[in-house]
Amino acid sequence: MTDTLTPEPLLPTDAANTLSLLNAWTDLGWLRRLDSAMAAFVHDLDPLAPPAVLVASALLTHMEGRGHSCLPLAPLVSQPKDLLAWPGDSHAALDRCWAALPVRHPDWTAALLASPLVRQAFAQPSAAHPQAQADCGQPLVLGGSAEAPLMFLRRYWHDEQTVASSILARTRALRAVDSAAARGWLDKLFPARSAPAAPDQLVPDAAPDWQKIACALALRAGLTVITGGPGTGKTYTAARLLALQLAMHGSASPLKVALAAPTGKAAARLRQSIDDSLKSLQVSLGEDLDLDALTRRIGPAKTVHALLGARPGTRQFKHNAAHPLDLDLLIVDETSMVHLEMMAALLAALPATARLILLGDKDQLASVEAGAVLGDLCVGAEDEGYPQSTLDYVQATTGIGLGLSQAPARSTALAQQTVMLRHSRRFGSVIGQLALAVNSCPADAPLRWPALPDAASAQDRHSVWRLQPPQARPDSVLKLAVQGRAQASVSYANYLGLINARPPAVLADEVAHRAWAISVLKAFEQFRILCAVHDGPWGDRELNRQVQKALADTGALKPSGLWFVGRPIMVTRNDAALGVFNGDVGVVLPAPGAGRALRAYFLDGETLRSVAVSRLAHVETAFAMTVHKSQGSEFEHTVLVLPQGQSEGATKELVYTGITRAKTWLSIVEGEPDALAAAARRRLRRVSGLRLLLGG
Repeated sequence: MTDTLTPEPLLPTDAANTLSLLNAWTDLGWLRRLDSAMAAFVHDLDPLAPPAVLVASALLTHMEGRGHSCLPLAPLVSQPKDLLAWPGDSHAALDRCWAALPVRHPDWTAALLASPLVRQAFAQPSAAHPQAQADCGQPLVLGGSAEAPLMFLRRYWHDEQTVASSILARTRALRAVDSAAARGWLDKLFPARSAPAAPDQLVPDAAPDWQKIACALALRAGLTVITGGPGTGKTYTAARLLALQLAMHGSASPLKVALAAPTGKAAARLRQSIDDSLKSLQVSLGEDLDLDALTRRIGPAKTVHALLGARPGTRQFKHNAAHPLDLDLLIVDETSMVHLEMMAALLAALPATARLILLGDKDQLASVEAGAVLGDLCVGAEDEGYPQSTLDYVQATTGIGLGLSQAPARSTALAQQTVMLRHSRRFGSVIGQLALAVNSCPADAPLRWPALPDAASAQDRHSVWRLQPPQARPDSVLKLAVQGRAQASVSYANYLGLINARPPAVLADEVAHRAWAISVLKAFEQFRILCAVHDGPWGDRELNRQVQKALADTGALKPSGLWFVGRPIMVTRNDAALGVFNGDVGVVLPAPGAGRALRAYFLDGETLRSVAVSRLAHVETAFAMTVHKSQGSEFEHTVLVLPQGQSEGATKELVYTGITRAKTWLSIVEGEPDALAAAARRRLRRVSGLRLLLGG
């Protein structure tokens, strides 16, 4: 992309020229077709709309497509290249085009406020703009503050208002707690710490028990946010929180609990972790609590879509403010994946009397769709300062004296209901040390790599391998997929070996077939290739094609047409009627019986389900997937592929998420030298008005 492609005319003095300019930007790849179409739609609604309104509406949808919930007007003039994240070789052309626009801040604000299509709704008004306008169905909203205006599509503005008002109401209305009773149960659920069970279990003796504190705080409000990295015990804490809520439940009716997560796999993992923890708790508590009955009553964990009752073909749900969920307590895991619209729907459907526990890693990638809700909720979560009232409450209910009264006190009700779990059982490993190094890497300093074991003699079961040019090539990824590597032999050969060694009796016996299918799916889940991009030789689309060919060349896979035995698939669209949801991963296998029809099999914990392949319209091959799609999953051996050429999509959040998908082995394939270090210095900040609404 060069300056010679800069579109003419450069002076959009009227609507026709402005729309022509936006279409030219679309042709250059700076905007999507949807973005320029939005400007045309606004022009249809108001033929007198000035250039500022048309350009801003196109850029607003461009920002939404990149995951932001709004368009900030001040940086639009001061830092347009950084804000819009257009390709680096377009910057000179962008400078000339941008200089030609006949508006400047605050002229953008004035032009938007003068438009009948824009509603003024500043969260913090000023003397110049003292009050918000009435909602008359305007498609655009100018929110934020008068000093830092944010432009929204109406839908996202309403979603942020819903999320903020519900969270503020749930965190401000504190409930009475019997401190003595809570202290007694919490001491049983969290007995005094003994020495660490393993050398990588880094829990300093003097550190506060944040898991215990989180459970105590959850008793007093309608919402609690528990964040922490892998191995910090989020679901371990949630299980004890469940037991505590059961013990303190004063109603004669049974405690009504639900578990949910954004994907079926994450939901199944949550339920399995909760079940395992409750079983061990039942042994230690004896007859003090009937946790077995609670486990049976909870029912299976669901996707958030399924919990709300998704209606095919619409954005509506069965459960909403008029028809709320019948729950006392809801636990949602992997909250970083929950986008703004889904969180608004969930909060609207949850009764005001119900408690909501949000679990997640604030440092992971935000949701694919617009919003960064968990990140907005966890602003300042690292700070340990609580006001004296909270310190007194924690002391009374847990016996823990935080001794943090000298630290700056958290000023918002939400911050006082947010707990960050700091001590990881996994961060003592090389993988964990690398994740911490990436997370703490500043923008202007080199990445501090942990000491990596020698490739030829590594004995660390968590060993990290790193391939750089010239050894790192796309065919290096294929070799890992086909045969693994030294001391990390897990690869796709494992699941294909089980398929090809299938005993003849499997297809005649449903019980044997079920056991075989489960073993195949578990073997497939041991290994995965994760990519930063979709396209190019380092993207998941091309690597899927190449991996399939490489496995076919070995004879382990026998592809024939679109559907064949052993094809791994990922569902790309929710289909409640079939019981499959976006992100579900399965493997195509023959069904038992004489017909041996091909079906796609999926595994949720130990629950096996299948769908006829002829009914699956929205799937893609899943040898390789983007890091985004891998959230909520863990693999014994993870291969993280970073592309050649600078990729704006390769950020700190992306590589941190990719690294923390690895349980035992991590192989990093860098298309150019220090690609991971460059990504670690590039932080993704999503623009949102939610922090302002929450007081952050």
